[in-house]
Amino acid sequence: MSETCCDGGSNVMILACSGGSNVGRLSNEAAVELTREGFGKMFCLAGIGGHFSGFVQSAKDVPRMVAIDGCPVGCVKAILSHAEIPLKNYVVITDLGIEKNKNLSLERADIDLVKDAVKTATAPAAVPASQIPPSVGCACTCGGPGILANQRR
Repeated sequence: MSETCCDGGSNVMILACSGGSNVGRLSNEAAVELTREGFGKMFCLAGIGGHFSGFVQSAKDVPRMVAIDGCPVGCVKAILSHAEIPLKNYVVITDLGIEKNKNLSLERADIDLVKDAVKTATAPAAVPASQIPPSVGCACTCGGPGILANQRR
């Protein structure tokens, strides 16, 4: 049996910067690829920024979300704040060591780095199976010991 369970990310809302630089493009491309891979679902940040009630409420209600900003300007973070949506998980691409520039050509290694950072930011904290009483099991109902769903780092 696996040491942990419940590490899928299919219910993660992904909100990405799409700014006019390499890091904006990286944010968007990582979100698209993660959605295609079934990790999560890219969501319309523009709808939240436009204060459309359905978009805002969906973002407030989602159990797992990640915001990906390209740089410290923090447009995604600001949009969420303005709409009074709690920032649950946050990645800033320039904090990963990728320098912002106007070169819109993307490198595969940079896209993969961003995707890995998103997965790390949204992963529940793993709890060793030996620390979970047998009567508790995994809080996500996968049937085994592992990650307690509401425990965070």
